[in-house]
Amino acid sequence: MSKDIKRVTGIGGVFFKSENPKQMSEWYKTHLGIPVGDYGWSFEWKDKEGNDGMTQWTIFDANSKYFNPSEKPFMMNYRVDNLEELLKVLKEEGVTVVGEMERYDYGNFGWVLDPDGNKIELWEPKG
Repeated sequence: MSKDIKRVTGIGGVFFKSENPKQMSEWYKTHLGIPVGDYGWSFEWKDKEGNDGMTQWTIFDANSKYFNPSEKPFMMNYRVDNLEELLKVLKEEGVTVVGEMERYDYGNFGWVLDPDGNKIELWEPKG
């Protein structure tokens, strides 16, 4: 296993908490023109090779446990190429890995903590 594997390839999502997600969504729609839906906003783009990409922007309820064990009101999601290999390398490097990798039709997910306790979501998109 090589420590010089490709790691983060882009930002997959920006997530933050709000005491009133519905009201906050309306504010973003009205004042910034962000078309917030039930799952936030999916910003679609193409990388320099012309491949399709997507970044998710989502408001979570302030009581959501999804960011645990972090107590921060925000979480970043980064796109990666080979999540399983990357998680093995990160463990070897002493990085705190949270839980187990989860596999879905739209990609694989894993989580780590940075030194300040921020939960970072790693996403290997399918296709």
